[in-house]
Amino acid sequence: MQMLQHYFPNLTPQQIQQFDALPSIYADWNDKINVVSRNDIDNLMERHILHALGIAKIQVFLPGSIVLDVGTGGGFPGIPLAILFPQTQFHLVDSVAKKIRVVNEVCKLIGLSNVKAEQARAESLKGSYDFVISRAVTQLVRFYPWVAHQFKNKSLHKLQNGILYLKGGDLEEEIEASKLKRIKTYALSDYFGEPFFATKKVLYVPAQKSPSFLSFAVKTKRQ
Repeated sequence: MQMLQHYFPNLTPQQIQQFDALPSIYADWNDKINVVSRNDIDNLMERHILHALGIAKIQVFLPGSIVLDVGTGGGFPGIPLAILFPQTQFHLVDSVAKKIRVVNEVCKLIGLSNVKAEQARAESLKGSYDFVISRAVTQLVRFYPWVAHQFKNKSLHKLQNGILYLKGGDLEEEIEASKLKRIKTYALSDYFGEPFFATKKVLYVPAQKSPSFLSFAVKTKRQ
């Protein structure tokens, strides 16, 4: 918790309690269902919780906003962000039922009430969201078409509604291949000093609905 409180010094006692409970809860669940890499379970606070909260360094979610976490797995990045922003609603989806079960149990154990977890594919959802978040689910060229029509028309935040995507490594080729415009890349090493974050980034992709892009997107929908 010392590392987390160093970067987020204004956590409430309830938030500290919720974050502090996560490593043991996930360690217990990981013995039953492999939701976190077994090489990472001992570094959950840094490699999963703090990594997820990197999105909060780019955008503070406003009360009443709605955020979709696509391919959440065991709840990342959605659960840590839901703890940090208790007045924001989070919709966590994954196609694997057992992972959603873990998400629901974790939320129940820590008393997290602003999360809805659902077994679903992103492209089947009917809701509208301020932001879509995710962590390295697939290439942008495939990912964006899944959520292209799920952004609210009105933006209330500093950033226009869009995607906040946790990625790592050299992303120039992937960004160019996506044909998406106005992408911004934020290096998490600017916010966190641990070596793990040296190549970690947040990609911000504003919502784009131009006819030329949608024509391209139709060709790249999930088969």
